[in-house]
Amino acid sequence: MIATRFVLVGCLRVGNEDVIFVLPSSQSVARASYHARHQCSFLSPSFTMRSGCGLWYRGLCPRHGIRLVPGHAATFAVCASSLTRTGLSRLGFAARMAFRNGREIVPEAASDNCTRVLFSGVNFPAAFEYTKEYLQPYDFIQVDAVPHEEIPDKIRDYDICVVRLMHFDSELIARAKKLKLLVQFGVGLEGVDIESATQAGVKVARIPSGGSGNALSCAEHAIYLILGLLRDQKGMNKTVQERKVGEPIGQTLFGKTVFIVGYGNIGKELASRLSAFGVYILATKRSWDSKSEKGELVNEKGGVDCLLKFASRADIVVTCCQLTSETKGMINERFLAALKKGAILINIARGGLLEYNAVKSYLESNHLGGLGMDVAWLEPFDPSDPILHHPKVLITPHIAGVTEISYRNMAKMAMQGSLETIVSF
Repeated sequence: MIATRFVLVGCLRVGNEDVIFVLPSSQSVARASYHARHQCSFLSPSFTMRSGCGLWYRGLCPRHGIRLVPGHAATFAVCASSLTRTGLSRLGFAARMAFRNGREIVPEAASDNCTRVLFSGVNFPAAFEYTKEYLQPYDFIQVDAVPHEEIPDKIRDYDICVVRLMHFDSELIARAKKLKLLVQFGVGLEGVDIESATQAGVKVARIPSGGSGNALSCAEHAIYLILGLLRDQKGMNKTVQERKVGEPIGQTLFGKTVFIVGYGNIGKELASRLSAFGVYILATKRSWDSKSEKGELVNEKGGVDCLLKFASRADIVVTCCQLTSETKGMINERFLAALKKGAILINIARGGLLEYNAVKSYLESNHLGGLGMDVAWLEPFDPSDPILHHPKVLITPHIAGVTEISYRNMAKMAMQGSLETIVSF
C-alpha cells in the first residue's frame, strides 16, 4: 500500500462495482472534482479510465480490498471488486465526506475495528432508535444504549458518547481512553465538564435547536401547557370523573401579556405562534441585534435589567433560556413576588432555572396561579413530589422537543458530526 495522504474525491457505481477516486494531497480538490465529474469516461469492464490527466487503473485489494495503483499524473483509483464489507463501507463514506469538505484522509484508516457509539442511559428511546436507523448504511459503526450505572465500567470501549441526563466529569472522562467526541443530543451542555474534555483531547458538541425542529417543537409544547392551565386541565379531568359537564370555566389566551425569558431560537418560534392568539409580548435577551431582530413579533424588548419590571406586568411567563451559572435559580422569591397575583409560569428549558422552595411557597399561597413544567429539578421526576400533585400544576416528562421531526433531524445532525469526527482521526 502506498504510504501517503490522499484527498478522496468521490465514489461512483460501475456495473456491479464501486470505484473510488483519489488524488494525492498535493493535487487540488477542485481539479479532482472537475475530472471526476466531467472528464472521466469508462472504457472497459476492467475499469481502466481515461481522463484529462491520464489513465486510472484498476487495483487488486489486500486486507479490506484497498490498494492504490498509480496512473498518469499521480492519479489513483480504488476498485471495490474485492473490498470487504467493512472496507467498502468505510471508504465509501470517506469519499463522500472528502468530496464535500475537502478533507485529507489516510487510506490505512480502514480496519477490522468498528467505531462504537455509546448512548448514556435508556431514557429518550426515540433518540437511540432514530440514530440506529440513520446509521444503518454504515456497518462499521456499532451503537449501544447503556444504563447510567454501567457507563463508568464500559465507556473505555467507546469512541463517541451521546450525552443524556448524566454528568460527565473529569473522573469519568479520564476513564474514556478511546473517546474522541461527546455530543449532547439536544441544546444544553451543562452535563459535560468541557474543560476536562478539552484537556483530554475529546471534542464536545451540541445540536443547535434552530435548524433541527427542536425549537418549534418546544414552542408548540409551551402553548400546550399555557392552554392547559388557562382552561384548567386538571379541573376538567376531575369534572369528567364526577360525570359532570359545563365546568370548570376557563380563560382565554387572547388579550394576555406574555413574557418570554430568553429570546433565542425557542423564544422566536414561540413569539411567532403566540402572535396569532392576540397577545402582547415582552421579551428579554442578554443582547439584541438591531439589524436582524427589529421586533415585529415582540412588543417590548429588554435586557436582564428588565426581568422584574416585565414580570410585574405579565399574565404568563415562559422560561426559554439556557441553564448557566448566571441563570441558575433565577426564578426565585424576588422574581415570584414581582408577579401579578394569579400569573402562570411555564418552564420548557431546564428545571434548575426555578428555585424549588420559592415556587412551592408561591403555589401554596395561591399567588402563583399555575405552573406548567416539562422539566424538573431532578429527572426522572419524583412522583411523590408535592408540587406535582398541586391542582394548578401540569407536568410533562421532558418531551417538549421529543417529536418525530425534531428527533429524526437531531439524529442526522448528531451523527453527521460524529462521522466527520471518525474520518478526521
